[in-house]
Amino acid sequence: MRLAVLAAPDSWYLNDLRRAAGSRHEVLCVPFERLTAGLDSSTRQRRVQAAECDLRACDAVLVRTMPPGSLEQVVFRMDALGSLAEAGTVVINPPRAIEAAVDKYLASHKLQSAGLVTPRTWVCQSLGDALEGFRDLGGDVVVKPVFGGEGRGICRVHDESLAWRVFSTLAQLRSVIYLQEYIPHNGFDIRLLVLGERVFAMRRVNPDDWRTNVSRGARAEPLVADQRLIETARRAAAAIGAPFAGVDILPDRNGREFVLEVNGVPGWKALAATLQLDVAAELLDYIESLVSDRGSAGG
Repeated sequence: MRLAVLAAPDSWYLNDLRRAAGSRHEVLCVPFERLTAGLDSSTRQRRVQAAECDLRACDAVLVRTMPPGSLEQVVFRMDALGSLAEAGTVVINPPRAIEAAVDKYLASHKLQSAGLVTPRTWVCQSLGDALEGFRDLGGDVVVKPVFGGEGRGICRVHDESLAWRVFSTLAQLRSVIYLQEYIPHNGFDIRLLVLGERVFAMRRVNPDDWRTNVSRGARAEPLVADQRLIETARRAAAAIGAPFAGVDILPDRNGREFVLEVNGVPGWKALAATLQLDVAAELLDYIESLVSDRGSAGG
């Protein structure tokens, strides 16, 4: 299998995939910033390339990163990936799933529409509306960037004078202000990695910080997920349209479980180490099965 990975050249995940691939698969690194597309109506040809790599000549494309860019750049990148998927190339995750997962408001909307329990949320663009949302959510909120992950750029605000300063700054920056009620918890959350029909789980514990991201110092522990958690993770991933997803679930102090986020470009470094599992090999096998199924359907 010839797999193109949209990743930075020094990515740990790229190197882990190459290790797991060995001589069985060819793993190519392609940069998002070098994506180009060509259309020729006389020959009806459509080309999508990244540097010198013809992505339509690859069996599959794995999106391993989503670098920042202008709105035009991000839209073009997703359109180019959509063109590939339309032409029959396996793209993981599908571009529409990545678009939904990276947009916290859209993701929350889809999760709630699927009947999943999510924190109460308020999204707005002005200081006054943000203060209204702050009070409506109980005066204790988590402020998150609409785009972003791994706990970057989030803060907890439970003082109205501080809320005024934070929201005022965001409004001046013309940011969308995304607020969620703070959920009191017992210092841990659950990360479930959905890979097709398979689900792998770990508990992330951080007694010293309300944030439970491993990148923020949380300790990862193996977890045997029960069927309820597995089904919740599958429903969350399906709501976003992502066959490969990281689903974060936060149990509150009363045991009620909230789906916080679905990551459409999930990492697996901590999970692999915690479970002593070769996630890269599992992922390659899964992508290979999709390529095989696509070939059988085409034949």
